[in-house]
Amino acid sequence: MSSVLVLNGPNLGRLGSREPDVYGSQDLDSLRQLLETDAAGRLSIDLRQTNDEAELVSWLYEAVDTATPVILNPAAFTHYSYALRDAAALVTKAGVPLIEVHISNPHARETFRHTSVISGIATGVIAGFGFGSYRLALASLLWR
Repeated sequence: MSSVLVLNGPNLGRLGSREPDVYGSQDLDSLRQLLETDAAGRLSIDLRQTNDEAELVSWLYEAVDTATPVILNPAAFTHYSYALRDAAALVTKAGVPLIEVHISNPHARETFRHTSVISGIATGVIAGFGFGSYRLALASLLWR
């Protein structure tokens, strides 16, 4: 393993200004720096964000084709995107780790957020620890 894809879904490009009481006040650049520090040269961090479901699906295909582990925050796609779920399943069926992460705890929020179509096929799920969710996911990949 030489790199990890850290994929972020819709609205996460607004971190730092979007609902800081829920998502904190740091942005994706802060997350990138944090993960790069944690990786300490053991692997490279390829952090991406999109509001486009098709682009996220394509990035998961890329993970399959290159056998690159994935840390995935599907954001709103978590709850209803069967296209994303099917693409994520291709990753784990190929034997490539895919860890679903969430900054907040979806189960402590609105009822519609309690369901994830991704969790059932993910290697693991980490939620509710802010950017620590990503750090824990990265640590689990480094322990492999």
